Amino acid sequence: MELAELQTQLAEISRQAQAAAQQAATIDALRGAESKISKGPLAELLKSIKSFPAEQRGPAGQAINQTKKAVEELFAAAQARLRDAELTGVKKLAADFDPTLPPPSVPRGSLHPVTIVQREVERVFVGLGFSVVGGPEMETEYFNFEALNIPADHPARDTQDTFWLTNGWLLRTHTSPCQVRAMQRFGPPLRVIAPGRCFRYESIDASHENTFFQIEGLLIDKDISIAHLIAFMKLALREVFHREPTIRLRPGFFPFVEPGFELDMRCEICGGSGCPTCKRSGWVEVMPCGMVHPNVLRHGNIDPHEYTGFAFGLGLTRLAMMKYGVSDIRVLNSGDLRGIVNPQRLAGRTIRAG
Repeated sequence: MELAELQTQLAEISRQAQAAAQQAATIDALRGAESKISKGPLAELLKSIKSFPAEQRGPAGQAINQTKKAVEELFAAAQARLRDAELTGVKKLAADFDPTLPPPSVPRGSLHPVTIVQREVERVFVGLGFSVVGGPEMETEYFNFEALNIPADHPARDTQDTFWLTNGWLLRTHTSPCQVRAMQRFGPPLRVIAPGRCFRYESIDASHENTFFQIEGLLIDKDISIAHLIAFMKLALREVFHREPTIRLRPGFFPFVEPGFELDMRCEICGGSGCPTCKRSGWVEVMPCGMVHPNVLRHGNIDPHEYTGFAFGLGLTRLAMMKYGVSDIRVLNSGDLRGIVNPQRLAGRTIRAG
């Protein structure tokens, strides 16, 4: 090897050292880069001095040692720079730290079974083109009754024991008022669901509460039939339970739909053999539904001769009972897990909050 070739190699080593020192983000990375260069090409060049002619060995060794010293100084300066930056960061953290503040909160617990079921139902219907809307829990008599084809003298009001307020309003007895509000706001065609809390002044037992949750559903378009209603209802239940539940559809009277139906599903608590939850019938009503009554369409400023539609009131609380094996509806408002038939069914499907 000649001195000219040695100078070329030493210049390349210096260039590699400068690049490594600039790219290293930590002191450990910097030390690794320095060791790679010092024990690699520089060490090989030192070993090669004996291959030089005798008169060139002195200048060759001197050139190699100068480069080695320059590389060591380069990495030492880079280490000092990284240490200064690290120390500055530590000082900044120390200055920002307030020992009197409480520690960061750690999310604990899980979502409520009704919330889990509500989100699953919303996911299904949003995927079918529905929009999620809401409505007030303190409602007017017009939207809760009159706009739903339930005038003041209608006997159907007797079946909805109502919490009346001193201002003449009431706590809504169902989520159905959202139907007319959505029709008046958006007009046809229309696909909406409205989840929310409802209130009824009634006796509490294993399957009845004074506070419960529903999801109101409404689809209005041209040429909508009962076949569409049944298809949507079956799809929703299949997606929530991740299987095909056993259901039945029977006639039912609701003033705001014509014809009206009661969609029941086989009781998941007793398997259909009969229990207090299903009133010994083996079936639980989960979804009153039907075709929207023409009078309701008119209250929503929609021409019943041009548009038809279906509506349903999915009982979220009862659906959660069936999905998670909760035998007593009062458990869902109390937080008492002793009413759960099979705790593993709930634990296996819990969605962690946060």
